[in-house]
Amino acid sequence: MIRARTAWPPVTENLAYPCRYEDEKRQSLPGFRHFGFLRLSLIFSTIALSLASVASGQTASAPVSVPLVIGETFTINSNVLHEVRRINVYLPAGYADAPGARLPVLYMPDGGMAEDFLHVAGLVQVGVGNGTMRPFILFGMENTERRRDMTGPTNDPDDRKIAPRVGGSAAFRQFVRKELMPRIKERYRTTDETAIVGESLAGLFVVETLFLEPDLFDTYIAFDPSLWWNKGRLVSESSDRLKNWRSNPKTLFIATSSNSGLAQLGGQLATSLRSNTESGLKWQLVSLPDETHATIYHPAALRAFRLLFKPAAVPDR
Repeated sequence: MIRARTAWPPVTENLAYPCRYEDEKRQSLPGFRHFGFLRLSLIFSTIALSLASVASGQTASAPVSVPLVIGETFTINSNVLHEVRRINVYLPAGYADAPGARLPVLYMPDGGMAEDFLHVAGLVQVGVGNGTMRPFILFGMENTERRRDMTGPTNDPDDRKIAPRVGGSAAFRQFVRKELMPRIKERYRTTDETAIVGESLAGLFVVETLFLEPDLFDTYIAFDPSLWWNKGRLVSESSDRLKNWRSNPKTLFIATSSNSGLAQLGGQLATSLRSNTESGLKWQLVSLPDETHATIYHPAALRAFRLLFKPAAVPDR
């Protein structure tokens, strides 16, 4: 996920347990500098050509451009979080043309235009278009303080170093439950079916929500979840939580990358899930060793959407 730089200093990343730090270093890459040089050269070339055209008496009408619209956006003045939150929306093809149609909802943290919203909306658009995914309305929850909202309480001092404020996941769930979901039901034609997808810290939020408030969503999708948070307590306590599981049937999909630390934690969680079949939780753990923590989201989401949201087979006539 691409995020803007933050004002506070970056924290040295533990390579075994990466966290998606916002302060990207693309400006330091040789290819990026070369691209900047080429772009600057193109600008000067364009100015020179324009001056030459003016000098020769040639004029060209400027092309007319219009906004490229792929969805909608609205804001909520949250009384729970005490801030304004922006929600980006992708409506699949056919929604506007079928006034009586109601669609299931896919929620995603990291849902800003400069975050993961655009590429996930693209997956929904392509999947619905080629018939490999049922139509869903996608709601992207744009971040304000990602590391505050996506993390639960922690007793690990190292965890508290990643941001000025952490441990706000319970409040963020309350925002989703009390403010966002009712607003969506008012504004859009939806069914009662809900799903949530997230990666890294957002994946941690997905798994934590499954264990702490399982009835908030029906389907939980997490890619390389940051299960190292709070010294891996979510994993170490998972067996006890599953033994006391009280919920309607739910589905969990987890994908892990080549990162050994995250893959190991995912495997430990799978062991707990395998040992507690009486919970009735449907789950699947997929290993994608050819992907890194930085590349796993898109291919894993494609696989998850095709598997979990596959359209019902049409019987032969």
